[in-house]
Amino acid sequence: MSFDEVIGQKEAEERLKQLVKEERLPHALMLCGPQGCGKLPLAVAFGCYLLDNGTPSAKAMLAKLEHPDLHFSYPTIKLPSMSAEHKPVSDDFAKEWHELVMGGLYFTMEEWMAAMGGENQQAIITAGESDDLVRKLSLKSSQGGYKVSIVWLPERMNIECANKLLKLIEEPPSQTVFIMVSEEPDKLLETIRSRVQRIDIKKIDNEDIEQALIEQRGISPEDAHRIARLANGNWMKALDELQVGSENEMFLDMYIMLMRLAYQRKIKDLRKWSDQMANMGREKQKRWLTFFMRMTRENFMYNFGDEELVYMTQREEDFAKNFARFVNEKNILPICDLANLAIRDIGQNANGKIVFFDFALQMIVLLLQN
Repeated sequence: MSFDEVIGQKEAEERLKQLVKEERLPHALMLCGPQGCGKLPLAVAFGCYLLDNGTPSAKAMLAKLEHPDLHFSYPTIKLPSMSAEHKPVSDDFAKEWHELVMGGLYFTMEEWMAAMGGENQQAIITAGESDDLVRKLSLKSSQGGYKVSIVWLPERMNIECANKLLKLIEEPPSQTVFIMVSEEPDKLLETIRSRVQRIDIKKIDNEDIEQALIEQRGISPEDAHRIARLANGNWMKALDELQVGSENEMFLDMYIMLMRLAYQRKIKDLRKWSDQMANMGREKQKRWLTFFMRMTRENFMYNFGDEELVYMTQREEDFAKNFARFVNEKNILPICDLANLAIRDIGQNANGKIVFFDFALQMIVLLLQN
């Protein structure tokens, strides 16, 4: 893994390299930033940079992320096959982790949970993991250089693990570098945060996402430009936009159907629409309502005629050309309030058929406010 495989983030790369060049490398770093900005790829690339001694064997091991001085810690779950006394550690899922990271270092917690087979569990980093780290890092470097410990999502450490890791950071083994990768650093113990050097990673520049889409995915420049703007600095969102037949396509169909039926005041058909929505399941219903608010906002902004203000797919924009004029200063806020109220009601287990039929009927009235 090299910095060449990181999308954008040249400024952060240079800052990390400068720490080494100026011999100011701290023993504990924490890379923080929003999802999809490339924190983990940066951390792994920097870890490989520190461990690369120029020998063919080191390069070969780092290419496969199997270097003996590169250690990964990450949230895990407890499988039914594990004993009651066992505290799950990263090594329990080393095979699943290696397969996932070798497939690409841009992934979500949901994808990691699926890889472990525990979508319905809560993943944490246990005290057993910190005990394992103490043991591993107490050994001498196999290559005579650094030992690198990458901790993905340290905010998921339980309190026992956090306290043990704090002690390890306070008294680090010789030539050990900790690189934490966090999305919610405020959830970490203040004592840990005060002992690491924090580096904030920004969203990826749209131009870098565009270039990566063209070079890595063979996307046309026009499509790459549109997807990059929709992704808004999140490479994983850009990849989601490439998925044919994604959930968003179905959500758009339901949005278009609602707006057309509401405009035509087809009450019977709106009842059928609300029945379809009620059959989705509550989490999916809430995701659709979030999509509904985004689409409504984009249609409102479309009226201003400035393409830099609009973030829509081609199909979404095709619909907006004729529909956008019905979303205006008079109804944009009431429409968003209506969606927020529906999200609240669904979250409180209200009857979905009633919530969405009422939602549809109110849309008839709101679309008349021109």
